[in-house]
Amino acid sequence: MTTPHIKQKRKSASGFLEGQLLVAMPRMTDRRFARSVIFMCAHSEEGAMGIIVNQRATQISAPDLLERLGIRLTDDVENTHDGVVALPIHIGGPVESGRGFVLHSADYFADESTLAIDHGVCLTATIDILRAIAERRGPQHALLALGYAGWSAGQLESEIQHNGWLNCPADLDLIFDSDLESKYARAMAKLGVDLSHLVNDAGHA
Repeated sequence: MTTPHIKQKRKSASGFLEGQLLVAMPRMTDRRFARSVIFMCAHSEEGAMGIIVNQRATQISAPDLLERLGIRLTDDVENTHDGVVALPIHIGGPVESGRGFVLHSADYFADESTLAIDHGVCLTATIDILRAIAERRGPQHALLALGYAGWSAGQLESEIQHNGWLNCPADLDLIFDSDLESKYARAMAKLGVDLSHLVNDAGHA
């Protein structure tokens, strides 16, 4: 697993959504992002990057992924099954979908490989965190995602202006909850939005 070029984390500024949830408008036509909730890991004038937190991967199992990443279950089967194998695999986004990213709570931090974001959430994209989870040294909360959502400079701002997205504050329960089906409605509820009454030309948050 490798990390995209987001190491130089900028301080939040007016209009930047780093550490927030990006929520697709109901009229989103791109199937990759329909009803998606995205935790924003980085956002600056240079572009943006986030992890979708409510789409589960169905084409690959945890054991298959571990084998692909070179982590052997036979080293410690019991601990591995209790940790990494039980970790749900999500679709993090359409960019670099063959690479893994772990969004996790801040109780795990590895120098040089963990990106501290906000609200007690971090991003790590090295195999070491999976080994740590397998050995019960990992974070209390973790979400393993394949790929990420990315935008070039000004692209996300343009999509927001065209009412493609809403945004709201993030919280650990919504990010890491295993009930993926409810996350979209819950994110909308944080904005005070009733999905049954939301019109297509609603403004952005």
